[in-house]
Amino acid sequence: MKRKKFGKFIGTLIALLLAVSLVACSSKDETKKSDGVTIDVFQFKVEFNDQFKALAKKYEEEHKDVKINITTVGGGNDYGAALKAKFSSGDEPSIFNIGGPEDMKTWDKYLADVSDTDAAKAALAGTLTGVSQAGKVLGLPYNVEGYGLLYNKEIFEKAGIQVDSIKTQADLRAAVELLDSKKQALGIEAVFALPAKETWVTGLHASNIFIAPEFNNDVISAYNAKTIDFKFSKQYQEYIDLMQKYSVQPTVSLDYAKQMEELFSNGKVALTQQGNWVSSTIAGIDADFQANGVGFLPVPVDGAVEGKIPVGVPNYWAVNKTKSKKEIQAAKDFLDWMYTSATGKEAVVKDFKFIPAYSGYDAADITDSLAKEIYSYSQSGNTTGWVFMGYPTDWGMSVLGAGIQKYVSNEISWDELIKEVQAKWADARK
Repeated sequence: MKRKKFGKFIGTLIALLLAVSLVACSSKDETKKSDGVTIDVFQFKVEFNDQFKALAKKYEEEHKDVKINITTVGGGNDYGAALKAKFSSGDEPSIFNIGGPEDMKTWDKYLADVSDTDAAKAALAGTLTGVSQAGKVLGLPYNVEGYGLLYNKEIFEKAGIQVDSIKTQADLRAAVELLDSKKQALGIEAVFALPAKETWVTGLHASNIFIAPEFNNDVISAYNAKTIDFKFSKQYQEYIDLMQKYSVQPTVSLDYAKQMEELFSNGKVALTQQGNWVSSTIAGIDADFQANGVGFLPVPVDGAVEGKIPVGVPNYWAVNKTKSKKEIQAAKDFLDWMYTSATGKEAVVKDFKFIPAYSGYDAADITDSLAKEIYSYSQSGNTTGWVFMGYPTDWGMSVLGAGIQKYVSNEISWDELIKEVQAKWADARK
């Protein structure tokens, strides 16, 4: 009996020890797991999505306790709407994108102060203006970008057109008409690819060319404006009309992919409005064409602008201040590393094809031809500002861009369009 009791006691003791051991191991594993941190990034630039993910992997290799998840929504999808849906679902990202003053108001309760980051301290003069408030910096610039009309150098040369001679809207029209008259000989389907489906192209970027002069190229002036006069409305109309008349049709269903991947990058059109951010897309189709065959033609605005390129900060990285202190710091550390470490800086210039918005970079390292051209315009002072970041929320794309779609579809007149968007601007600023 005693032996049986003793054996039972030993069995119970062993079972207890195993249980304690399992609990201890489990606790140890959980502790180890809890030591790590996950950074969820929700961003919009499809053009460098693959390169960005590759850089994040390098960061994870150097920082074993950090996991970075990147979700990209863009290239025809409404990032603003997607971001709102993301937050509404409760699955809030650690890092997300904002566009400037208007977005700061929209996302105010989520914006962490990033003034203490190395990136903020290295940001070039003027690049933080749109995201600074009450002594705090609430976003870090992606990069510096510029845009205009991309032109095919070979086609222009064959047509005998000198880009430097195009200084007025009449000059631009004459060049377009000449190209159109030689379509067959030049082997192009049309002169333009107007992606009217992409309201960010027409309602944000195109409009900015003609609205910025009204606000002296100052985003804060646009942000504070209760009304918009559209002083250069007729010039804007002429530009849209020119692209619409000489574009591959139908423009309302022409998206970024068709514009850049099918048409422009394959030499099927001579002109299209885009910026230096399309370099990777073009290179993916024809690397030699991207490196040597594409240039920028500044869009003239009669009575206001000649020979200048709109240059600015396209978007900012924001850190979600509702996350834990550990996650917030990890997010800041990753952004710092991306823009200030040797590995990050190399990727920013060579892989992302970015024009840096930060000090500490060598201009000679900019290898991308379009980025170099934008940098050249910036260095010479031949630039205008980006004020579309100061438009009322959703006004540029959902109001003006959508209105342009109706206009090119002959559903409304230009005067009706302008009256409608002016009213919507005033209503948003009441």
